[in-house]
Amino acid sequence: MEELRILHDKDIREPLFEFLEDTFGKVRILEEKRTGSARADVVMITPEILYGIEIKSDADTYARLEKQVKNYDWYYDRNIVVVGTSHAAHIEEHVPDWWGIITTELDESGNVDFYILRKAGLNPKVKSKRKITILWRTELNRLLAKNDLPKYKEKSKLFVQNKLLEKVPEDILWSQVYEELFERDYNTIAQEIEEYRNSKTKKERK
Repeated sequence: MEELRILHDKDIREPLFEFLEDTFGKVRILEEKRTGSARADVVMITPEILYGIEIKSDADTYARLEKQVKNYDWYYDRNIVVVGTSHAAHIEEHVPDWWGIITTELDESGNVDFYILRKAGLNPKVKSKRKITILWRTELNRLLAKNDLPKYKEKSKLFVQNKLLEKVPEDILWSQVYEELFERDYNTIAQEIEEYRNSKTKKERK
């Protein structure tokens, strides 16, 4: 009898990203994003929805899932758990009804295959003040400019986040947020942060 191959996280990720692109169309994938006191395995941006995606491979347990669910639900419009076949029978008992469930296994050709067991519904617990923290300060600054708001150069990142939530209509703001995330460039962010910190330091010395 052929031994069932256990799928590990590293076996799932790349095929999963291809599956998500095929299923959802235009997406941007961010990996290992700090989410409160947890860490999201995958954040998927679409033009209208921010998804949090947790991967539970056959090698994983449910030990941390309750805490992870709580944190994901604060930050993302919709959430999905991707599970190996060893978890498929019981995963519905461990995540809320609005969480989507994708199962993964090897097909007869040895390729990693995916099946949508349950589509993700709108998350009723998402908090705008948490969700907007995914943006960098330079991205927040661009949103201020787009909406003709003051630059608030002397104010904290938290102040700017709250001001955007207060002044910009929700449908416009989140569309702009997702656009920023689509355009995020990790090659230039270090330089942008350094320039921002240097300009702030110079102002503090005056």
